[in-house]
Amino acid sequence: MSSVSSILKKPIIILVVICLAIGLFIFRDYGFTWDEPLFYGYADALGYAYNPANWFSGHFDLNNSYGPSASDHKNRGPAYFLLAREPVYLIEKFRVNTDDAWHLVNFLTFLLGVFFIYKICERFMRPWAAFAASALFTFQPLLWGHAFINPKDPPFLVFLTGSIYLGFRMVDQLAESKNQTTLKTFLQILLPAFILGIATSIRVLGPMAGLFVVIYFLTRRPTRQTFLWMLLYAALSILVMLVTWPYLWESPFRFIQVFQFMSDNPTGLQVLFENQVYRAYDLPVRYLPFYLIFTLTEPVWPLFAIGFFAAYFKLKHDFQKLIQVSLIFAWFLIPFAYDILRNPPDFDGMRHFLFILPPIFIFAGFAFDWLFAKIQKAWINAVLIVILLAPGVYGIIQLHPYEYTYYNSLVGGTHGVFRHYETDYWLTCYKQAVEEFDQLESEPVNLYIHREPEVAAPYAASNIKILDERGALNQIKPGDFVLVNTRTNEDMHDFHGAPIVLSVGRAGATFCVIKKVISP
Repeated sequence: MSSVSSILKKPIIILVVICLAIGLFIFRDYGFTWDEPLFYGYADALGYAYNPANWFSGHFDLNNSYGPSASDHKNRGPAYFLLAREPVYLIEKFRVNTDDAWHLVNFLTFLLGVFFIYKICERFMRPWAAFAASALFTFQPLLWGHAFINPKDPPFLVFLTGSIYLGFRMVDQLAESKNQTTLKTFLQILLPAFILGIATSIRVLGPMAGLFVVIYFLTRRPTRQTFLWMLLYAALSILVMLVTWPYLWESPFRFIQVFQFMSDNPTGLQVLFENQVYRAYDLPVRYLPFYLIFTLTEPVWPLFAIGFFAAYFKLKHDFQKLIQVSLIFAWFLIPFAYDILRNPPDFDGMRHFLFILPPIFIFAGFAFDWLFAKIQKAWINAVLIVILLAPGVYGIIQLHPYEYTYYNSLVGGTHGVFRHYETDYWLTCYKQAVEEFDQLESEPVNLYIHREPEVAAPYAASNIKILDERGALNQIKPGDFVLVNTRTNEDMHDFHGAPIVLSVGRAGATFCVIKKVISP
């Protein structure tokens, strides 16, 4: 009974165990995304930079550590790949495919982020309200899908969230410590500094978390000694960033160049939005607000609104917590305002802004806390949690393994936006399409891929020859097959009129098709 009681006092254990069990059951269902093969090739190549034998070989070349897409990705901080590659290699030893191993590790990393969100919530509210907020975050179909297939944006969300939680906790420890040993204080700053350094190495916006920690620190009446510890915290974070980012080894000042480059996110990719194909740099200002409203489940924003007012009412007499909550709101507001005011190029829904989502759910936690206090009946509170989680759980089940294509009922769901907005923009449908095609064709055939053939190749049987359609139109002959995705409705134009032999989709939306060529 005591063990059950202790678990009920820390319900995050229940949430993580449930998610872990589900994740272990389904992680093999997800296909490679557009960028994954290149990024995992980057992860494999990183070992070169950390091998002492290479340093003293006389012909050490950092370019060898950037992988197959050095020109595009060498200036992207690889800290997450550096941390995750060894667990991936370990999982592969159990005869797990590379894509599946990475998807499992990605998901485990996401669960760490769920834990950090719970711990931030727990600073302000009762455990079950923190649980409800964390569960609402976890069972967002958008986030659940990205948790497996996206090795870029969710890891940044995780380490940024961890930086803020651990940083706030560190500041409290420094302010409250008296007659504490130097070693103990050093250990208290070590993990927060490490996590912040990793966050900064993953994406140049990582220092935003450090800024919030410093602001909170300045409100705690710092002493000269604690100032010195904060300087060490900053120095260690910078050191971790440099150690985990080989591109900066030649010149740490490259960080400034990367920051300037990434602030504008330069790209000319085509994006389907409101039934029109835009270039990423021409998208209207309403692009991000649209995705914030319509790709999160229906209860999220009402809960945020209630929680926002409940938070400031609850904490109006607690200055320290009020400062923390205000900084958490700034975590959302500053990047959002930047996007609205600057309108930089954007694409792929709001995946680049996933890191601003945790504050929304933290404030939702205040709404749960207020509602639970009003209701004061455990079974009604439990029913309320189930009802508010239901849209997300249903979306996950309905769309699996394409959960990230989710749109809520306010725009008619994923079916309602099909042909008007992007759905499976990362081509994850290739896995299912090629595996089903393997079952249809037993004779040797050519399968031309309209875009990114390396995403489809791992799933093809030996009799299926995967070829790149780009630059090969004059080689395609009757009897060949073409795999086309529906990103920017490309399937409607590529080999228009060719019969569709196979299509993949969910909830009334088509994600990709395979056509049989009947004429040159």
